[in-house]
Amino acid sequence: MLTLSNVTKKFGELVAVNNLSFTVEDGQIFGIAGPNGAGKSTVYNLITGFYPYEGKITFDGRDISGLPPHRISQLGIARTFQVPHTFPSLSVAENVAVGNRFGDPGRYDPDYVREVISFVGLDAQLGHPTAQLNLLGKKKLMIAAALATRPRLLMLDEPMAGSNATEIRQLMDLIVAINRDRGITIIIIEHFMRVLTELTEKLLIIETGTEIAFGDPEVVTSDPRVCEIYLGEQSAESN
Repeated sequence: MLTLSNVTKKFGELVAVNNLSFTVEDGQIFGIAGPNGAGKSTVYNLITGFYPYEGKITFDGRDISGLPPHRISQLGIARTFQVPHTFPSLSVAENVAVGNRFGDPGRYDPDYVREVISFVGLDAQLGHPTAQLNLLGKKKLMIAAALATRPRLLMLDEPMAGSNATEIRQLMDLIVAINRDRGITIIIIEHFMRVLTELTEKLLIIETGTEIAFGDPEVVTSDPRVCEIYLGEQSAESN
């Protein structure tokens, strides 16, 4: 479905993504992890058209290199951000409607907007201003707005950040339902290895924009290099 081929991104002398190649298959939940500053969000920004780059990115066999973000979205790729981005003065329904209008201009579907809101569990807040939502509610709203664009590929950027154990479980269950019940392929960037090993079929570890390990999540998280650069960092933080 999605293939990165020898993708490199430099910011001046800084190499943020270094000759990176990987493929996400249709129907997968695909994980990306690495220490802070590894280039994970930059990879998302390249896929979604925010920066120019060297190399090639294809989606469904089509070269999307150089396309602007709105065209990439309309081809079927949606994303969320580490910090929830919403329109705080608009209602939940209006926020999701913006996503629906953006993803498919001229074909606004209010029934689909309500369906998506119900799917993520925000029925009771349908008419509430977004500013009234807690962090979990805002995360669900951002996912709903992304789903409202009718994506075939959904890219989640650290959706568990700032969440407690109960909220993490709710979000994990929602991600599984998006993949299983709606047939949407998912890429997830996450720091919580337990989340990645439970959810993903393939896991890519990067450091300074370079692939360190790739494959089955249980195998990858046992790799000594991963333990040194990533698990070691988390262990140090927990102490």
